[in-house]
Amino acid sequence: MAFPKGLKSLALAAMLAVGVSATPALAQGKVDEAHKAQVQQAAEDAAKVLNEAEKSKIPDAVVPQEPDNIWDLDLSTGGRVRIQLRPDVAPNHVARIKELTRQGLYNGLKFHRVIEGFMAQGGDPKGDGTGGSTLPDLKAEFNMLPHLRGTVSMARAASEDSANSQFFIVLLPRMQLDKKYTVFGRVIEGMQYVDAIQRGEPPANPTTIVQASIESDGKAPPAMLAPPPAVPPPLSSAPASLPPREN
Repeated sequence: MAFPKGLKSLALAAMLAVGVSATPALAQGKVDEAHKAQVQQAAEDAAKVLNEAEKSKIPDAVVPQEPDNIWDLDLSTGGRVRIQLRPDVAPNHVARIKELTRQGLYNGLKFHRVIEGFMAQGGDPKGDGTGGSTLPDLKAEFNMLPHLRGTVSMARAASEDSANSQFFIVLLPRMQLDKKYTVFGRVIEGMQYVDAIQRGEPPANPTTIVQASIESDGKAPPAMLAPPPAVPPPLSSAPASLPPREN
């Protein structure tokens, strides 16, 4: 594992503090046990510093549910999907989602690319995977949150810094996408409505986002929503060679 240059310098300083060389000191052909103990202790101290630094990079698996960081998607499949946003790991992407949501951009948009056992992609004003908002593309904020069932991540084109408005919701775990797409949230309620999104590339009768809102804005679900499905459609594995994309 590669460590930041500053941490490497810190580890080296810890070793130099006790006069450590690359090989144990020898005294008349025998290992100087005292010096060897110093070397070992310095190495352990340096490893502890590095390990603690790495731990600090791992985001919390669960964060407090604050209304200003809950993204509500009222779907035509029958109900509200509540998504916990993660500004702690993707602040710029979360800010973009909030801005576009409050502009009303997502209202009425369809899920244009939905692959069984993989993911459901939406957020394109053009509805065909080639569009985005009028705002500039975002610089990637790849993080350590995994692409588990219910993970919400940004779609992008070939460039790592090309995410804009399109997003996808993972139906089954796809760890192959980790650190290649920016995870910015996860479904915490209403996954059955995500499971009911119509499949297809594009779907013949696409599911739409009737209303998107930030929970702190206090918008009630639209009165006219389709009844929820009695039984979610079956899930199956799908090839991981089809990453979410913006064309």
